[in-house]
Amino acid sequence: MFESLSDKLSGIFDGLTRRGSLTLDDVNGSMREVRRALLEADVALEVVRTFVDQVRDRAVGQGVLKSITPGQMVIKIVNDVLIDTLGQDADTISLEATKPVAIMMVGLQGAGKTTTTAKVARRLKDRYKSKVLMASLDVKRPAAQEQLAVLGKQVGVDTLPIVAGQTPVQIARRAEESARLGGYDVVMFDTAGRTHIDEPLMLEMSEIKAAARPHEILLVADALTGQDAVNLAKSFDERVGITGIVLTRMDGDGRGGAALSMRAVTGKPIKLVGTGEKMEALEDFHPQRVANRILGMGDIVSLVERAAETIDAAEAMKIAEKMKKGRFDLDDLSNQLGQMEKLGGLGGIMGMLPGMGKMKDQLAAAGMNDGMIKRQRAIISSMTTHERRNPDVLKNSRKKRIAAGSGTKVEEINRLLKQHRQMADMMKMMGGAGGKKGGALGKMASMFGMGGNPLAGMPEPTPEQLEEMGRKLGAGQNPGLPSMPDFGKLPKLPPGLPGMGGSRLPGLGGGFNPFGKKK
Repeated sequence: MFESLSDKLSGIFDGLTRRGSLTLDDVNGSMREVRRALLEADVALEVVRTFVDQVRDRAVGQGVLKSITPGQMVIKIVNDVLIDTLGQDADTISLEATKPVAIMMVGLQGAGKTTTTAKVARRLKDRYKSKVLMASLDVKRPAAQEQLAVLGKQVGVDTLPIVAGQTPVQIARRAEESARLGGYDVVMFDTAGRTHIDEPLMLEMSEIKAAARPHEILLVADALTGQDAVNLAKSFDERVGITGIVLTRMDGDGRGGAALSMRAVTGKPIKLVGTGEKMEALEDFHPQRVANRILGMGDIVSLVERAAETIDAAEAMKIAEKMKKGRFDLDDLSNQLGQMEKLGGLGGIMGMLPGMGKMKDQLAAAGMNDGMIKRQRAIISSMTTHERRNPDVLKNSRKKRIAAGSGTKVEEINRLLKQHRQMADMMKMMGGAGGKKGGALGKMASMFGMGGNPLAGMPEPTPEQLEEMGRKLGAGQNPGLPSMPDFGKLPKLPPGLPGMGGSRLPGLGGGFNPFGKKK
C-alpha cells in the first residue's frame, strides 16, 4: 500500500535530513520533487497544487529554516498536511439512527460492491453485535442476488429471500419492512452497477434513495482506477449524495492517488478500505496512521489491532503453555508461520513497522518474502506426524522425500530444521524460568519473531519505559517527528504470537535472521 509514493518521498526527505541547515532554495527544490512524486502517484492536480502550497507556506518560516533539525521539521509539516488532506480523524460507519439503520452501497460494476457489502455486514455483526439483513437490488447482472446469498451464508448474515420479477425499489421496500418486522438492527442494500456512469443508473439510485431513506450511502470505488475513482466520487456525490467512501483493492495500490484525492475533492470521508479478498480483509481508515505509513513511519497500532482480531487466542495460549514446558515441535512452528500469514504475511507486517520500508531490497536479496513462509509450511506439511514431532529422525533419505513432496530443495529443509532447533533450544533455556518469574515467558515470546533485531534478548520494557519512549519520540523532545502512539496503552496480546506475544510493543527477535548467511 502506497509503496511507490512512500519510496519517492523517502528519497526526497533523506536528502533534506542529511543537511545541517536549509535555505529557501532547498525547500523549493524539494517541493518540486514532492509535486512530481504526487503527480506520478495519480493524485488530482488541484489537490497537488493545494498540498504543495500549504507545505511551502509553512516550511519557509524562519522558525523552520533556523531550527536545529530543519529537515525533520519539513517532514513533520508534510505529515501534518497529509493528515489534513486525508481528513483529521477516522470516521466510521454511523449507526446512530432509528432501527433498522439503512445502509445503501453504490458504485460501478466490478468495483467489488457485493463482496464489500458482505464484508461490512460481517464487520457490523462481529464488532458491534448487530443483527444485519442484506438485500440485493441488482436485477440486471445475472446471478447477482444469488451471489449475495452465498456470501451471506459464508459470513453468517441473513439475506432477503429472492422474489423474481420485482423492481429494485420494490425489493428495497420489502427489505425495509422485513428488517423492521424481524427485529434487525441494520439493513444493507446492494445496488446495481454499470460499466460506466449513465443517466438510467443515476435515476435508479435516486429512486432507491427516496424509497429506502438510507442513513448511510457508501460509495465503493476501486483504488487502482486512480483519477477515474475521483471523478466517480464527484458524480455520485452530486447526483445521489454520498456520506462516505469504501476503497477496495488498497493492498494492490502502490501509488495511493485515489486515497489522497477523494477526501480533498469530495469532502466526504474514506471510512473503510479493503485490503484483500478474504471476508475479514477490511479495515477502518485512519488518516494519521496512513500518513505515517506513506512517510515510512509504520503503523504499529493497526498491526496490534489486526493481531488482536485475527489471532486465535486459544491456540496462542496452547503454544505458550508448550513453550513454558520447553517443548516446541514443527507443528508449533507451522502454526506460528500461519499466524504470520493471517497478519498479512511478511510483507504486510514489515510495511507496518517503522523504518522497515527502506530494507525491502535487503529482505528480497535474503529471500525474505511471503513465498518463503509458504515454502516452509509446505515442507512441514510434507512430513509425517512422527517426523514433525521428532525432527531428529529426519535423515538424508527422508529429507529427499520431503523435498520432492513439497517442491523444495534439501538445503531449504536444512535451513528450516536449523531455525527450529535454535528456537527449540531457546524454549528449553527459558521454559524453566517461566513459572518463577512472570516476565520470562513474555520476554521469550517477544523474542520469538523474525530476525536480527538489536533488541533481541533484551528484557521487556516496563510501562514506564514505554511511556518515556513514546514521549521522547513524540512532539516532546524531538519536535521534528510526528507523535508516536502511546505504547503503554496498547492492548496486551496473548503470548505465543510471532514476535508479539506478551508484549505491547511488537518485537523482532531471534527467529529468522534476514541478513544472516544462508548455509
